[in-house]
Amino acid sequence: MELNYKLTEEDYIDFNVFHAKHSQAVQKQVKLQRILVPLMYIVLAVLATSFLDVPFLVLFIPLVAVAVLWFLFYPAYFYRLIKRNATKMMREGKNDAVLGEHTMIFTDQGLREISPKGEMSVSWSGIENYGEDDSGFYLYNSGMSALIIPKRELGDSAGVGSFLAGKIK
Repeated sequence: MELNYKLTEEDYIDFNVFHAKHSQAVQKQVKLQRILVPLMYIVLAVLATSFLDVPFLVLFIPLVAVAVLWFLFYPAYFYRLIKRNATKMMREGKNDAVLGEHTMIFTDQGLREISPKGEMSVSWSGIENYGEDDSGFYLYNSGMSALIIPKRELGDSAGVGSFLAGKIK
């Protein structure tokens, strides 16, 4: 099977968000920050009323409100930050090797990706993990990088998905 597609900055950003949402290390940090920061606000309210001549509820209510808002909205903020940072990184230098026209050729032994700056071959055993979301397929060739296949460029994304799922174990 051979796929021809154009990889855009948006595809790269989508991959970064997908990776953050599915990485155990990143999810652990998000949960930790989501809980610890609100706890610090509450502790700050208790300590501040002990040292300052301010009624407890005057500090406690606003800081608890901020803590609740942080807890509710931090994940959305975090993923927007991922998008913004990925966009900045893409605009820092030349990305001809990542973006642009790509051809991916699937064989029984593995796959070959041809990009504007070169060619890469990977055996099926070299694909460590496989991910999929609404915007693309991600064939991880390491813990942090993947070959990106955007779904918008495919006629039969369900067929490609079942093919990849069958090849990657």
